[in-house]
Amino acid sequence: MKNEIKNIIAPAALEVSPSYLKLGDKYTKTIFITSYPRYLATGWFSSIINAPELMDVSIFVHPVDTAIALKSLRRKTAQIESQIIEKSEKGVVRSPKLETALQDIESLRDSLQQATEHLFNVSVYITIYADSVNELKRLEGKINHLLESRLVYSKPATFQQIEAFNTTLPIGKDSLMITSPFNSSPASSFFPFVSATLTSDSGVLQGINLSNNTLVIFDRFSLENANQVIFATSGSGKSYAAKLEALRLLMTGTDVLIIDPENEYKNLAKAVGGSFFNISLASKDHINPFDLPIIPKDSDPTDTLKSHIVNLAGLLKIMLGEMTPEEEALLDRAISETYASRDIAPGKDFSKAQPPLLSDLETVLNSLTGGQSLAQRLYRYTQGSYAGFINQPTNINIRNRLVVFSIRDLEEELRPIAMYMIVNFIWSLIKSELKQRVMIVDEAWWMMKYPAGASFMFGLVKRARKYYLGVTTITQDVEDFLQSPYGRPIITNSALQILLKQQPAMIDLLAKTFNLTESEKNFLLDAPVGEGLFFAGLNHVIIKIVASYLEDQIITTNPKDLLNE
Repeated sequence: MKNEIKNIIAPAALEVSPSYLKLGDKYTKTIFITSYPRYLATGWFSSIINAPELMDVSIFVHPVDTAIALKSLRRKTAQIESQIIEKSEKGVVRSPKLETALQDIESLRDSLQQATEHLFNVSVYITIYADSVNELKRLEGKINHLLESRLVYSKPATFQQIEAFNTTLPIGKDSLMITSPFNSSPASSFFPFVSATLTSDSGVLQGINLSNNTLVIFDRFSLENANQVIFATSGSGKSYAAKLEALRLLMTGTDVLIIDPENEYKNLAKAVGGSFFNISLASKDHINPFDLPIIPKDSDPTDTLKSHIVNLAGLLKIMLGEMTPEEEALLDRAISETYASRDIAPGKDFSKAQPPLLSDLETVLNSLTGGQSLAQRLYRYTQGSYAGFINQPTNINIRNRLVVFSIRDLEEELRPIAMYMIVNFIWSLIKSELKQRVMIVDEAWWMMKYPAGASFMFGLVKRARKYYLGVTTITQDVEDFLQSPYGRPIITNSALQILLKQQPAMIDLLAKTFNLTESEKNFLLDAPVGEGLFFAGLNHVIIKIVASYLEDQIITTNPKDLLNE
């Protein structure tokens, strides 16, 4: 059995050269550290640990018996003192080097004698990998430069590359034993787990940390809020990342609600038994924006109704376009009177009342002085070409673990209206029952183009935490989003942020918003699909979003993959 495992994991061939090895198609070289400066600062080794290149690092710490160490140091002390006395008798100018060495040894002897320090023999080996010999040399030069900048020097294991390579394998065997003596304090500076990690005991797998190949496992509900923003260009994997997280959140018991502008989430809903509603002019699925909100427990029905009227007015402002202050006041009055016509008013029990329709509002506007103009602008939504879209009673039930609202078949000018209407409909449900949920608003820039829509999104993101809700805002139109007066506040109220590949025209604006370094800016400009920066609170890492084969089959919308099914 052991031989079978060895045959599976071993490379097909091994080519040995004095200064490198060739394992299959990869070239590898091992170097070891030979000398160190007098002082080692904490974290000095982090530049090697965090280097993005593929490498293996082995650190061996061999304890030295204190009694043996004290004997050796006492002998070394005698030798140095003898040299100092000899130079003094000959009239030679004192040697600061010898005096410093004597002080260091005496200090170490005291520490060992008092058991405040211990002595160790430490060996460090670094195995680097590349696709060619020239690339191997370039990488070796980079590692040496990083080490020498800290007065640490290394050498290649010439003619011992096989033994050196075995030393960096995870078998815990130091085949070279090229060691340097260290006491406890400087030995602790080799501590390897210094790179940024975002691995927690709970949550879902977000991806792989490319800095150190650790898993990014995070619970978005463990932060001050559970909101997230995803910025990326088209085709860089932003919706893929959202679908993958949604699938994994469902396994943790979290409900997921999605606004889908391009039917990208349909297969996901089908695979997990979720609900999929198509909102369009010819669809059979309808939402009535005048539906009465569900009254949350311990809430005043009057306050809930007034809040709903404010949100409804925001929707109508998007539908009717620019309005004067007088028209806004008239619209607010007309909405209240429309509800009053169905005996729905503050202070009354309207729990069983039948909600009005948009056509009822049109009738009320026509009856009000100065309301005819607004009624005419509503005509296309009540009796015109858009009549089947928004002027119908609600006939959908969103009591499911996963609910997707598709607006792909809607005309562009209707999409912001549909998104606002759907989000408001979902928000009413969320406020009625406290439950862990995530709402994904894909292509949120459709709503951010309108002041009323942007204001509503900001209010939703700001209040979501109180209702155990996390809002994921996805957009590819970064400029419109950030230039909105509500764009940056939405970001600051989102504890999680993901930046995938970006356009050169937008990178400076993003760098200013997220305080990116030059290297991070360059990375985002050339980032492969599914790779980017993952921010969680004050920490951020370079992440690669990875799905299993089954997950990929469920969530992929790559036309090439779909045609091959």
